[in-house]
Amino acid sequence: MLTYLLFLIIAASAFSTLHADVSIDCGSSELFSSDDYSIGWVGDDSYIQHGESVQLRSSKPIYEPMATLRVFTDRKKSCYNIDSAKGSKVLVRAYFFYGNYDGKSSPPSFDLHFDGNHWTTVETLSDQLVFYEVVYVTKTDTISVCVAQTAPNMFPFISAIEVRDLDSKMYADLDLNRALMLRRRVAYGTKAIIRSTDDVYDRIWVPAVNADGFTVLTSAELFTEVGIDDSPPSAVFQNAFAADSTSTSIRLGTNLPATEVPVYMNMYFSEVSVLDSTEIRSFELRINGKSSSKPFIPVYAKAGEMVLTNETASSSTNFTLAATSDSTLPPLINALEVFTVSDELTDGTNSDDVDGLVALQREFDVLGDWGGDPCLPAPYSWDWINCTSGSTPRVTALYLGSFGLSGLLPDFSSMTSLEIIDLHNNTLIGSIPEFLGSLPNLKQLNLASNGFSGPVPSSISKNKKLKLVVTNNPDLCTSGKSCKTASGVDTSGYDGSSSSGKKKSKLPVILGTTVPVFVLFWVIAGVCAVLHHKRKSAAIAAGNAAVQAGGNKPYGNPQAAQMQMAANNNNTAQNMVHDFMVNVQVQEPVDQNNQQNLNEEGNS
Repeated sequence: MLTYLLFLIIAASAFSTLHADVSIDCGSSELFSSDDYSIGWVGDDSYIQHGESVQLRSSKPIYEPMATLRVFTDRKKSCYNIDSAKGSKVLVRAYFFYGNYDGKSSPPSFDLHFDGNHWTTVETLSDQLVFYEVVYVTKTDTISVCVAQTAPNMFPFISAIEVRDLDSKMYADLDLNRALMLRRRVAYGTKAIIRSTDDVYDRIWVPAVNADGFTVLTSAELFTEVGIDDSPPSAVFQNAFAADSTSTSIRLGTNLPATEVPVYMNMYFSEVSVLDSTEIRSFELRINGKSSSKPFIPVYAKAGEMVLTNETASSSTNFTLAATSDSTLPPLINALEVFTVSDELTDGTNSDDVDGLVALQREFDVLGDWGGDPCLPAPYSWDWINCTSGSTPRVTALYLGSFGLSGLLPDFSSMTSLEIIDLHNNTLIGSIPEFLGSLPNLKQLNLASNGFSGPVPSSISKNKKLKLVVTNNPDLCTSGKSCKTASGVDTSGYDGSSSSGKKKSKLPVILGTTVPVFVLFWVIAGVCAVLHHKRKSAAIAAGNAAVQAGGNKPYGNPQAAQMQMAANNNNTAQNMVHDFMVNVQVQEPVDQNNQQNLNEEGNS
């Protein structure tokens, strides 16, 4: 059994590398196969790194993928990113099973998004599974599924996500810039759910409830030929609902909302028995009693389809199948799909801004777990950015202060709409990148409390329209000339034009300082030698006088007198050298004006 499971998982993984097909058990870290439908499931560890994993406890049996969930309490939007191929037609399904996981008996509601578009408002139930499904053509190579908090203490969660690749010919009447939101998919007359084992695209066909007492028909043919582009599974044609007589119509349940919306409906038919020459089954679709289609005649053991598009409807709209005047048999139906059509899909946040944000995410791991569209749908942008409004928003602010960023700043110069960049209180190092001074709309730049070094690029320091803060960067040269940082390191040899920190040659600086010091040393030595010679001559003369004057009197020792005079000479020389060095230090050029100007600029 273990060998079979491993084979299934490996096969599923190999298949997934060619297709978007994946089944994610949210909150789980395990790989397993669902015995119910032979679906290989994977945990969500590789898709998301935040949120809390919860194991449900219930006395009732729970479908294994629904036994765990992931709940999000710390962000307004949390997203799963799933690889796909740009331009693929996909089916995305999201599951939610509350199961009173928090012990509050209060099922939450929250928003569900895909690829920066609003999908639906999730209304969870206490002990029932709910799922939502969307069909659309991807605009990028990533599918994002996000949940967003809409009310206090209503924390979003998710139980599972499934993505299935569809054939490009399926749902061909769908506008490529819109999506189909599933409202109902049923198989009439079947007794069990039909999905992956019968439908290669793993659509979920739920048994229709026979509330009106329709006749349940069973096909005399075990296999139905399916040659239509929407590729319904052959299994849905094994049974059908039929009206009792030609005077009775079949009312189609649609599960549409109360307000009118654009709809897309697929109705599937196949004759279930061989008719004799006197029998004919012909019917039409009527909307609110008005004929809305040509007469349809199903063929035995062959799938047929009626598609309804370009129509608006609501829960009060009456869809019926009614026999035509020449029909001898009542209408029937095998399966039904009902969708609402979305608004036009967004192209997402401006691609230049996305490129810049990706560069930041690649450089700093702490940012890598932010997924989905950065700005859309409004107002659910990432917590650390600000965006403009509109269908293709621009990023105007980065608020990354105290975010734990460490290392060099990458190039995000493509984000030309930035007005505010706040990077204070991180551990960023290296030179301040030159491109920051070329951002045309930048008004505030806060780089305080980091480890930047080298000079501030002139494009930044001379920008009078920019509010610059660079305090508490000990190794940052703030004068623009040769100056020492607070740590005593000369950084004037660093090029602040890029974050690469490339050094200039220090040879001219070394030569320029070594030669004057060499000359100064010999000047001081010469002065000391002259003074010493003069003092020594005076001392000898004074010593002889003292010997002559003192004779054998106490303290009249000539050696003691000579030692005292030598000490006086040394002290005098040291004091002169000290005074000279003090004068040299006072005359050393320190640009206090530039330092003061920068401080004033940083505090403006």
